[in-house]
Amino acid sequence: AGAVRYVGPAGDAVIARFPETLVSDGGPKKAGRVQAWVVGPGAGDDAATVAEVLATDVPVLLDADGLRLADPAAVRERTAPTLMTPHAGEAAALLGVAREEVEEARLASVRELAARYAATVLLKGSTTLVADAGGAGPVRVNPTGTGWLATAGSGDVLSGLAGSLLAAGLTTVDAASVAAYLHGLSARFAANGAPVGAQDVAEG
Repeated sequence: AGAVRYVGPAGDAVIARFPETLVSDGGPKKAGRVQAWVVGPGAGDDAATVAEVLATDVPVLLDADGLRLADPAAVRERTAPTLMTPHAGEAAALLGVAREEVEEARLASVRELAARYAATVLLKGSTTLVADAGGAGPVRVNPTGTGWLATAGSGDVLSGLAGSLLAAGLTTVDAASVAAYLHGLSARFAANGAPVGAQDVAEG
C-alpha cells in the first residue's frame, strides 16, 4: 500500500509501533482519502464503525469482528466490491451451522456464503478457497497453504495484505487469491518446520 491509515481507539499504540501509519480517531467519514477498507480485526463490538465503512463506495474487506457485526442486508446492497475472509468457525456462525459441517463441505460452504452475501468469500484453512460474488463461478484453490499458519494474528496479516491489493486496484477475487498465495508462501519460508508467528509471516 502507498500509505496505511488506521482509524480506531488504539492510535497511540499503532504510532508507537509503526510511526509511518496515518492515524485518525474521528471515524471513517473523517479519515480522508481511502482506496479500500479493512474492517474487523480489533473492532470489538463497534457495530457503528462497521456500518459506516459498509456505507462507503470503495472496496471493503470484512474479517474477524467485522464479519460478526456486519448487517447482512448492508453487505448485499453494497454497490462497491466486498471481500469476506472467514475461517471455518466464523463461516459456520454466518451460515448458522456447526463448524464441523463447514469443514466437511468447504466447497459448498464458500459458495453458499458468496451467494448469500453477494460478496467474494475467502474461506481460510490449510487449503484456502476463494469464491467470487454470487458463488456460481469457479472456486479458486490456493496451493501454498500450510497448517503452520494456524496461529493468532496470521489471519490479520492476510487481511492487511488483501486490503492493500484492493487499494491497488485488484478485483476482490484476484486480491483474495494473490494474498492467499503470498501469505502461504511467506509462512512456508518463515516456518522452518514449526508454527510461525504473525509478525514472521508479515516480514517473510
